[in-house]
Amino acid sequence: MKNTVLITGASRGIGLLTTKALAKAGFQVFAAIRDTKERNAAIVKSLNEYAKQKNIQISAIEMDVTDEFSVNSAIEKIEQTHTIDVLINNAGIMPVGLIEAFSIDDYKKCMDVNVYGPARTMKASLPFMRKRKSGLIINISSNAGRIAIPYFGVYCASKFALEAYTEALHYEVEPFGIEAILVEPGGHGTDLVSNPPAPSDEKVLTDYGDLAQGRDKILRMFQGMFAQQDASTDAQNVANKILELIETKKQRPMRTTVGHDMGINKINQQSDIAQIGIIDMLKPVYSGK
Repeated sequence: MKNTVLITGASRGIGLLTTKALAKAGFQVFAAIRDTKERNAAIVKSLNEYAKQKNIQISAIEMDVTDEFSVNSAIEKIEQTHTIDVLINNAGIMPVGLIEAFSIDDYKKCMDVNVYGPARTMKASLPFMRKRKSGLIINISSNAGRIAIPYFGVYCASKFALEAYTEALHYEVEPFGIEAILVEPGGHGTDLVSNPPAPSDEKVLTDYGDLAQGRDKILRMFQGMFAQQDASTDAQNVANKILELIETKKQRPMRTTVGHDMGINKINQQSDIAQIGIIDMLKPVYSGK
C-alpha cells in the first residue's frame, strides 16, 4: 500500500476523478464529503461499491471545510489509524457575475470555502506532518488565481488569496520536510459552470442593465466549449497531473498548470524571478539558520 491521501470536495468533479485515480494507483484515499448521511449518501454508496469492485482503498469521511470542528474531527479520526501523507485541498465554489452585485455575505461564503477551508485543513494537518517531518500539500487553484477575468472577480480574488497563502506557507514549512504546492487548471468540464453562485443584489443588477447579462453569456460560452468534449478540457487531465505530482521523484514545481494555460506559464516564469530574489534575501530568516 502506498501513502495515505486526504482530498476535500471528493463528491464530484475533479475531486471525485482524483479520488478514483489515486486509489487505482494504490493509494489509501480518504474522500472528504459533506453530508454523507443524507444529501450525498448516494455518492458515498457509489464510491464504496466502486472501491469494492476495483479492490481499492477509498474511505468516505464526513467533512465540511467551512466548519472548524468538522475539519479537526475528521483529521484527528484519520490520524488515529493512518498518517495523512498527502493533503489535497480541492473543495471550492465559483461565483460568477458582476462584482458590485455580490453582497458582503456572498463574498464571505466564497472565501469561507476557497480560502478559509484550505486554511482549516492545513492548520489541522500540519502539526502531524511537522512531527513526522514529511508531508505534501496540494492546493487546487486556477488560472483565475493569476489573471483577473470579468464576471469572475470574486472567484479570482479567492484564488489569488489561496496562491499567496500557499506560496508563503511553502517556504515556512520547507525546513520540516513538507511541501506546499499549487495546481492551476484552465477551463475544464466540471459542474462548476452548470449552476455557479450568482450575485444577490438585484438593484445593482438592474442598474447595470444589459451588462448584467454577461454572466449568462460567459457561462454559455464555457458550457458550449465543454460540450465539444475536447481532450484538453477533460477534467481527468487534472486528476492525472495530481497523481503525477504525488508520484514524481523529481523536485516539484511551486505551480503546475493543466490544460489551456492562457499565458499563465509566462506569468509564473516572470514572477519566479522576483520571488527567488526575495526568498534568497529572506532565507536566513525563515529557514531558522
